[in-house]
Amino acid sequence: MRTDGHATRLHRAIPTFLRRHAKKLAASMALLVAPLTAHGVVDSIARITPPDIGTLDVHLTEMTENEGIRHAGLGWSVVRGVRLAHLGGSPEDIGTQHASLLREGMRANEEVVWNGFRDVVPFGPARALLFDAGRVRYRHVDEGFPDARRREIAAESRAFAPDPFTSHMPTYSRMVFLHALYDIALSFEHSPLLGCTAFGLGPDATVDGHSLFARAFDFEAADIFDRDKVVFIVRESNKIPFASVAWPGFVGVVTGMNAEGVAVAVNGARAREPSTTGMPVAFSLREALAEAHDTSEAVAILSRQAVMVSHIVFVGDARGRFAVVERAPGMPAYVRGSRTASWLSVTNHFEGPLKSDPRDLRVRATTTTLERRVRADALVSELAPRTASVSRAVAVLRDHGCASGDACPLGDRRSLDAFIATHGVVFDLTSREAWVSQGPHLSGRFVKVDLARITSTPAGVVPDATFETLPEDDVLTDGRYAEGRERAGGPLMGPGARPRNNGAHK
Repeated sequence: MRTDGHATRLHRAIPTFLRRHAKKLAASMALLVAPLTAHGVVDSIARITPPDIGTLDVHLTEMTENEGIRHAGLGWSVVRGVRLAHLGGSPEDIGTQHASLLREGMRANEEVVWNGFRDVVPFGPARALLFDAGRVRYRHVDEGFPDARRREIAAESRAFAPDPFTSHMPTYSRMVFLHALYDIALSFEHSPLLGCTAFGLGPDATVDGHSLFARAFDFEAADIFDRDKVVFIVRESNKIPFASVAWPGFVGVVTGMNAEGVAVAVNGARAREPSTTGMPVAFSLREALAEAHDTSEAVAILSRQAVMVSHIVFVGDARGRFAVVERAPGMPAYVRGSRTASWLSVTNHFEGPLKSDPRDLRVRATTTTLERRVRADALVSELAPRTASVSRAVAVLRDHGCASGDACPLGDRRSLDAFIATHGVVFDLTSREAWVSQGPHLSGRFVKVDLARITSTPAGVVPDATFETLPEDDVLTDGRYAEGRERAGGPLMGPGARPRNNGAHK
């Protein structure tokens, strides 16, 4: 046993130690306490208040499932190669149906995001500081949301109860940020959103005289966004129905087509300073799909919107009229494209007034946008008239060649398919049919989603259990897929996260 003398010496030593190291201890305590104090202050000044949407009808939040088909209110969801979610009615109805039908997917996605943030920034106080800085900077971000979207998110957040993530941020505030995440991510110099490729083929190019719109969405955040994608079919009251290829928790649009045969897709780009105000890209494109009957109307809608970050929007319609809309904060939109061209392609650099911006010059110098553009132009321009089809368009998206015409190493980011796409889509704008990649990435089957048939009745026609597909890429079965994924590296978060190959730039 220790003696009383030892205890006495210990008690004498502690005050001496405290006196000798008082400044260091005070500084250390300040470093520990300051983030906690600041976090409390941030929570009070950066909290985003939801709009008043009245009393929630509990009945509308009840999800039932029968023979694999889920129902919640007027909404339904089913897996037909990929998960479909049909949402309809008022913004409040849509938000409620969304959370009720896809709750477990929403939860899984957020779990990956929060765990990924912890892995990327393992030091807790630093993580809290970064997070709080973002909350303060974007504390007014919802002011750029259309009122209908605020009401929709308010209903969605209320139906997402109990919420397992309130310790990170209140539900409504968090869902607001998730719908603006594309814009917030693009405001960072090394955002994983600069690898997308898109192209359109007009009636003169296709075997059946249809217009095709194809794109690869190279979003490398986590494989869950590829594996558990959702095709939303949204029928908001007094709006044009549309399909959006996304993931649970996100009824915005990065890739979509409406029932009039208008399609839009966003490609990341860099120019000018980001803004904390304006309409997020996801709702900007959604507004265009919900209101536009052709390319010219979509371009007019996109051109009058204030934006938060620079980007490129590719637009097409059933008559084969394609346009590229280049946008950046504080700049008028620049529109290029030909009404009579049989094809048009786009990657991630500007060609209008923003092409001399230092940020765009950096994109040209440090990413593969120029190589992919040359390759895409070559592939689509070499298609003989009246020979293109959906399967040929999928083959272009899956191309593994280089701009020189030589084969790239699999997973090289100079190729159109670098095994990193969250989704690939070919829209037949004439028949209103979407062909959506099942995963992994662009290598799995492409599944047909018949938007025209689904939206032919107010309640939406649930597709049959049998559905059309296009076959998987040969690389998936002959061993080359694993080689390509290893070379490409990634994703940034979630299972399998690993450093990306710096030798093959984006």
